[in-house]
Amino acid sequence: MTTVTTVGTAPPPPMRLRELAFGAACAAAVRAAARLGVADALGEDPMSAEELAKEVKAEPRPLRRLLRALSCHGVFAEDGDGRFAHTGVSRLLREDDPNSMRDVVLWCTEPWTWDAWPLLDEAVRSGRSVVPDLYGKDFFAYLHQDAPESAHVFNRAMTRSSEQSARDVAAFLDLSEAESVVDVGGGQGHVLASLLERYPGMRGALLDLPPVVANADPRLREGGALADRVRIVPGDCRTAVPAGADVYIVKNILEWDDDSTRRTLRNIIAAARPGARVVVIENLVDDTPSMRFTTAMDLLLLLNVGGAKHTGRSMAERLTGAGLAIGSVRPVNPYLHAFECTVPGDGPARAAGA
Repeated sequence: MTTVTTVGTAPPPPMRLRELAFGAACAAAVRAAARLGVADALGEDPMSAEELAKEVKAEPRPLRRLLRALSCHGVFAEDGDGRFAHTGVSRLLREDDPNSMRDVVLWCTEPWTWDAWPLLDEAVRSGRSVVPDLYGKDFFAYLHQDAPESAHVFNRAMTRSSEQSARDVAAFLDLSEAESVVDVGGGQGHVLASLLERYPGMRGALLDLPPVVANADPRLREGGALADRVRIVPGDCRTAVPAGADVYIVKNILEWDDDSTRRTLRNIIAAARPGARVVVIENLVDDTPSMRFTTAMDLLLLLNVGGAKHTGRSMAERLTGAGLAIGSVRPVNPYLHAFECTVPGDGPARAAGA
């Protein structure tokens, strides 16, 4: 019997809508492959479902069904003999891949997400997070108090994602004229560490909440290779920001409520010298080619914390509204854009007008 495959052809609208409605099956399949460790078990040569099943301690027939479903989306590839091989996408599920996204996949499909997504219509009606109604507390309180395993997955995912984007940011930014930089809300400081390694004459400060900076990149902590050029500042950027730096980096933190965004930008402008650079790096929901990713993250932010990703225009409006002058907007990589800004005016006037 000859089987004619139509995988790869554009489906008619009714079928495309069915595919979208079954999107959860795709997310669950990717999560299952990550948890089973299929990508790690699969080497350079194609393997049968039976061979892989022995490696990952699963039943062969259901594993074949899982792999076939994933192959439809380019995650693994099935050959004419029914064996499965890696693709560029499936390799990113390996733990040892330098660009591994395994932890990110697990984070995006954690158990709480399956509770929250069905309530998206309620979030759209109210404009608020659904997590307090689901769990009786805000998202991060729930995560750390009631879902420590999810909190651990979150921390691993954020660390991995930050490490990867930090390399892109350090390669993108020209700080050759700067003597000092502050990473505002910089998490564990991967961006700062990458910048200090590239510019050995520059000093830096890392600002984030105390529990976050307590786990700062080992290169920045006491005894680390960069420790003598770094000041670690436990604090909240919505309250205060270290003063007097040449450059302020603000990456992926202006996605809270508008009041928090205004307070953060006001504090930066008040702390910075006239002419200081403020580089705001964000995902944009009108940013191609990553719109499917960024718009999905935008909806997830609405569900879990009531936040939002920005369009290029809405981000620019918030920056100029705070008093910053935007010089350029350029892509850092396929999913990040950098807004190159300058702090104008005199200190007192800026603080009063921010």
